[in-house]
Amino acid sequence: MKEHKPWGYYQVISDEADHKLKKIVVYPGERLSLQRHRHRDEHWYMLRGEADVAIGDKNLHVGMGESLDIPRGELHRVANSGTEPVIFIEVQTGEYFDENDIERVEDDYGRVTGG
Repeated sequence: MKEHKPWGYYQVISDEADHKLKKIVVYPGERLSLQRHRHRDEHWYMLRGEADVAIGDKNLHVGMGESLDIPRGELHRVANSGTEPVIFIEVQTGEYFDENDIERVEDDYGRVTGG
């Protein structure tokens, strides 16, 4: 089932006790909130499109076939400045995978939760 968001949508592929997998689609011109997680690490594998990604103090441009690791506690954001959707797989590992582990520091859609 797709979970629609203002920036696109995600679909949970697997939700187990030791991991969660999501397919995430970011529409052109949109970006996710600048956020961090207290209880999980993330690994992103880019399937389609090109994204601008901030991880901590690094700004990266990533494309199809590239991957990134986001350690727990690290501020991060993905943005799509292109004309095609950005699609990536997110692998979450750690001890807790619920959506309320998202601390939003900046958000284009009024969803700031901390910082």
